[in-house]
Amino acid sequence: MPSLFLAHGSPMIAIQDNRYTRFLKELGMNLNPKAIIIFTAHWESDVLTISSRDDEYETIYDFYGFPEELYQVTYPAKGSTTIANKIQKRFERHGIQSKLDKRRGLDHGSWTVLKHLYPEANIPVVQISVHPFLPPEEQFQIGEALKGMGQEHMLIIGSGATSHNFRMLKWGQNTPEPWAVEFDDWLIDHIHQKNYQKLFQYETLAPHAQLAVPRPEHFVPLFIAMGSGCMETPEVIYREYEMGTLSYLSFQF
Repeated sequence: MPSLFLAHGSPMIAIQDNRYTRFLKELGMNLNPKAIIIFTAHWESDVLTISSRDDEYETIYDFYGFPEELYQVTYPAKGSTTIANKIQKRFERHGIQSKLDKRRGLDHGSWTVLKHLYPEANIPVVQISVHPFLPPEEQFQIGEALKGMGQEHMLIIGSGATSHNFRMLKWGQNTPEPWAVEFDDWLIDHIHQKNYQKLFQYETLAPHAQLAVPRPEHFVPLFIAMGSGCMETPEVIYREYEMGTLSYLSFQF
C-alpha cells in the first residue's frame, strides 16, 4: 500500500463531479486498505494528536459561505483505538511526542477526499493533526516513524496542497499562473530525484515559495507522506489547477 499526498482544494469537491473527483473515485477502487491514516492540514496542534475512537466520527463543517448542499454531506466512518495506539507506540519509539483524542470529528481536510475515495465509509479512519511550524526534516521524520505500515495494508494520506494562497486566487480563471506551475515543477523534479536536502530548504530554494506557501499547514502533509512512503520511485498521480493558483498536484510515495 503506497502513501499518498492528496490535494483537497476547495470544500466544494465533496459535491462536485469533475476530473479530480473522478480521479479520486478511480484511485479508491484500485486501493483496498484495511485502515486509513490521514494527516489533515485543518487540524493543527503543538503536540501531534491522534484520533482514538471506535465509534462513528462527527462530520465537521469547518468553513462558511458555501451552498447548503455541502453542509448536508456526512461521512460516518468509524475510528480504531487499536490502530491509534499502534501509531502512538511507533511515535514513542522514534522520540516523537503525541497524545490521543477521543472526541474530535473528521474535518473537511479528511472527509472531502475520503467521500470520493471510499464513499461507503466502511474503512476505519485514524485522523492525525499537524504541527505546521516544525522544520521540514521533522515532518519527514514523523512520516518515517510510520514507514512499513503500508505493508500492513494501511493507507497513509497527507491531505493538503502545494500551491495554496487564497489571496492570490484568480476567480473564474481556468489556466494556471506561471509562478504556481514553476513552484510545482521544482517540487516534482526534486521529489523524483529524492533530493530531500533541497526539498527541506524549499523556502529559500524553490521559485516563488513565499507565494505558493504563505503559511505551511497545507504543505507539511507532503513531507509526512513522503517520509512514510515505500515506493522506490515517487509518482505524480494528478495535476491540475483551479482559479489560477490553487494546485491539485498529488503524489504517490
